[in-house]
Amino acid sequence: MFFAKVSYFIVQSLFLSLVFNSSVFSQNKLPKATLVSQEFILNNPPFAACHASTIVSLPDKSILASWFAGAYESSPDVCIWIARNVNNQWSKPEKVADGIINDTLRYPCWNPVLFCSKTGKLFLFYKVGKSPRDWWGMVKYSKDNGKTWSVPEKLPNGMLGPIKNKPEQLQNGDILYPSSTESADEKVWNIHLEKTDSEGKNWKKITIACDTFGVIQPSILVHSDKTLQLLCRSRQNKVVQTWSHDNGATWEPLSTIDVPNPNSGTDAVTLRNGYHILIYNPLLKGPNWFNGRYKLNAAISKDGIHWTDVYKLEDETKGEFSYPAVIQSADGLVHITYTHDRKNIKHVVLKVD
Repeated sequence: MFFAKVSYFIVQSLFLSLVFNSSVFSQNKLPKATLVSQEFILNNPPFAACHASTIVSLPDKSILASWFAGAYESSPDVCIWIARNVNNQWSKPEKVADGIINDTLRYPCWNPVLFCSKTGKLFLFYKVGKSPRDWWGMVKYSKDNGKTWSVPEKLPNGMLGPIKNKPEQLQNGDILYPSSTESADEKVWNIHLEKTDSEGKNWKKITIACDTFGVIQPSILVHSDKTLQLLCRSRQNKVVQTWSHDNGATWEPLSTIDVPNPNSGTDAVTLRNGYHILIYNPLLKGPNWFNGRYKLNAAISKDGIHWTDVYKLEDETKGEFSYPAVIQSADGLVHITYTHDRKNIKHVVLKVD
């Protein structure tokens, strides 16, 4: 009996040692992030304030960014602007959409989202309305990498399009749009998905049971041919997740992951090496909605649950560095844009390997 107990103890110790060493080895094997470049997109911005950037890599190898800007967030003069990066140089920003209804009525624009389909069709989604409680979804198209655009179209009734973060195109061509709603009394936040065919037509809504979570602005991560994960901004002081194992048709109950969230927007993308990168504010919420936005990190994960910080984009004691957007371009580099103190949009390029 004594030798049996000793043998069991030895086997158990070896097993725990193997598990621990495997975990450490796995963490050590995480890709590293190194800075390639960083700069502000705007020189002498032609507006007082800007926010909520989006970015896309185009077939002609240029990078296109967009954001909303005007006197202040929710001001009727807020429009959608774009700029193009060619050979590491940003073009002069230009206005591409507004909220003008007629000669006497005008609404602010919100949260542009750029997306290029597998066929090269470029979409610019954005919202128009007094606030996120009563806005509606709009879209413009481009067939020449954003040099010219179609007339704006309102999305079908009940459809908002992607609320902040980019869509994901499935292998069958269908496009999933991460979306969310905010109730008129501002008490209820719910996420959902919207889905179209490859041309952005035939819209349908996919509901997600949010229980008591207050969640908006999801990002989509791809884990296999049919397994998807959403990561969400929340009021729970943590990033909130949900999983689908049928290409987004149905979703599991929501849960938190061990990543702080100060009620601030995040973005994430699945890299071509199978890892995932998340851009987030690593703080807890304060008494005001804008608290906790003065630090901004990039984290890497293999499973979408356990995240390791690999780069500090901002590490200050005050200020606002928020609403990131992240993509991987054709050359493998990771491009990140985010709001810099509401005065500019910052562009950071990382090499992750």
